[in-house]
Amino acid sequence: MIQLSAVSRTFTGRSGTVEALRGIDLTVAEGEFVAVVGRSGCGKSTLLRLVAGLLPATEGKITVAGEPVTKARRDIAMLFQRPALLPWRSVLDNVLLPVEIYGWGKAKHRDRAQQLLEMVGLGGFEKRLPHELSGGMQQRVSLCRSLIGEPRVMLMDEPFSALDTLTREELSVELQRVHMESSATIVFVTHSIDEAVLLADRVVVLSPRPGRIREIVEIDIPRPRSLGRNAHLEEVARCSADLHELLMERDAPAATGTKGR
Repeated sequence: MIQLSAVSRTFTGRSGTVEALRGIDLTVAEGEFVAVVGRSGCGKSTLLRLVAGLLPATEGKITVAGEPVTKARRDIAMLFQRPALLPWRSVLDNVLLPVEIYGWGKAKHRDRAQQLLEMVGLGGFEKRLPHELSGGMQQRVSLCRSLIGEPRVMLMDEPFSALDTLTREELSVELQRVHMESSATIVFVTHSIDEAVLLADRVVVLSPRPGRIREIVEIDIPRPRSLGRNAHLEEVARCSADLHELLMERDAPAATGTKGR
């Protein structure tokens, strides 16, 4: 579904040139959930923006479903750290915003919006305004808005980072369920190793800037996964410890393949 071949990105400004990413080779299969982790400034968010078509690659080629990515596409949805809901619009109207922008037909998608809100536990909140919701509820609305167009690819840039620990874990489990039901291809950037292990089929570990793929770790834990009692605490802890060691290896060479844990 997603193919990056020898992708690099350099930024040039008044203070000089910064090489954010170098030589990224990555394939994400259709329906796969891939998490990306690495130290701050290693180019994780830049990687997402390149795949989304919001930034051009300095070198290399990016394709989605076999087509080169040259600009933003309707079949790619992006979810950011903040919900970015319009404060004067109701929950339902915020979810339907992409429908209005792209002219998809509001009446036809209203039932779909209602279904999504029910799926994430927001049935009955359709007429509420964003300020009447908690942070976790607002991010659920943002997730529904991303799903309303049934995107083939979802790019998620630390969407739960501003939430408290319990809400973050709750939404991680919810996202896992949504992914299993929608079959969308997801690339998820996070600073949380436990979150990456809980959600992903594979975890891409980036080196410090310029970001290169240090290693790709397969997460072989049955789904659905959780951190509750009698759940997958031992498996998650083991995989998280392995990933933590990789992230602590500051000067390790870039990886050449995939490693199972």
